[in-house]
Amino acid sequence: MLLFLLQLSLLISVAALLGRAAARLNMPPVVGELAAGVVLGPSLFGSVAPGLSHWLLPHDIEQTHLLNAVSQLGVLLLVAITGAHIDLGLLRRKRHAIGLVSAGSVLLPLALGFVLGLFLPASLMGGAGGHGTFALFIGVAVAVSALPVIAKTLLDMGLLHRNVGQMIVGAAAVSDIVGWLLLSIVSAMATHGLRAGVVFESVGFLLIVLAATVLVLRPLAARLLRPARHTQQPGFSLSLIVIMILLSAAGTHALGMEPILGAFLCGIVISSLGTASRRSLDSVRTFVMATLAPLFLAAAGLQVDLTTLARPSVLFAALITLAVAVGAKFAGGYLGARLGRLGRTESLAIGAGLNARGLVEIVLASVGLRLDVLNTASYTVVVLVAVVTSVMAPPILRRTTGRIATTEAEVEREREFTAQLVV
Repeated sequence: MLLFLLQLSLLISVAALLGRAAARLNMPPVVGELAAGVVLGPSLFGSVAPGLSHWLLPHDIEQTHLLNAVSQLGVLLLVAITGAHIDLGLLRRKRHAIGLVSAGSVLLPLALGFVLGLFLPASLMGGAGGHGTFALFIGVAVAVSALPVIAKTLLDMGLLHRNVGQMIVGAAAVSDIVGWLLLSIVSAMATHGLRAGVVFESVGFLLIVLAATVLVLRPLAARLLRPARHTQQPGFSLSLIVIMILLSAAGTHALGMEPILGAFLCGIVISSLGTASRRSLDSVRTFVMATLAPLFLAAAGLQVDLTTLARPSVLFAALITLAVAVGAKFAGGYLGARLGRLGRTESLAIGAGLNARGLVEIVLASVGLRLDVLNTASYTVVVLVAVVTSVMAPPILRRTTGRIATTEAEVEREREFTAQLVV
């Protein structure tokens, strides 16, 4: 218990300090928060003071489980909050253009990432699932976008109210949904092997989960939360929401899928129930963003070993994976936007904006490491892609969106958005 408390204090403190430093350098705080774990892990602290590192951050499995349990709670709440801020109305209104952008920005990177995974050396593979499962995991890692990082970047830059910002957020939301669904299939393959029966079973379970979300969870949540809002206990609605998130996560996990999927779908259900339900979940957002999320990122960073990049094969794999991830996502988003009859400059901005992977990719990498699909070297490669793409996105967005004229409708939307923030 003493070590656990000291670990929490150290990781949260360093993550908060480096996250603030990253923000001052106009980088996403996620970069600094992840760097906290890298600094405290084998890359630096473990090399400079191995004795102290071994005492404070031991590899004892029971001690690690304590830290991981708290981190996983933070991930589930964070993913649910992300799902609760998906604008379903936007997806419906711009479904044609968003559908084309999403298809291009997911299918092309998924295909190229899968092919890349087939050619990466076996030394980067974990012990579970075989080469096909590893290749599909790399494809999913290349295909995802990070809605939380993208939305915050657009908000910080004053672009969330712009048409191009709305398109980027909508396409990123679809990308997130597809990414978590594909991750569930990869998870089942890693556990049971790459067989046609496993894939069909996973798809069948996914359909059951989606049907249960619409037909059972949403009506039940509406029935429970409506009277809860009128009680004299303001935290009662939040308690019900957290319980639903945890049970949804437990449900998908019981079916052999990732608990993250259940939390994400529960967040979308909460979003569909209106502003009051979303605000109830938002009441815990500050604590999650300031404490639990940095703790998870720092703990994830502890698994990163930059010394593995000294091996030529790992460094080459990292560079080629980064090139494929950036090029495929940019090309897919750009081509989808052009097919949706958007202008060249808007299409460039969409391709750049969707490239940020941030927290979503780090969560995905952590799952891959836990499932033993990745080893330390490949985990470091995937996390490196997440950090570099998150740092690249803001300056490219600033450059491309600066050339797009602001319409009167966008100005009016900005006024409404500002008024909502004040409220």
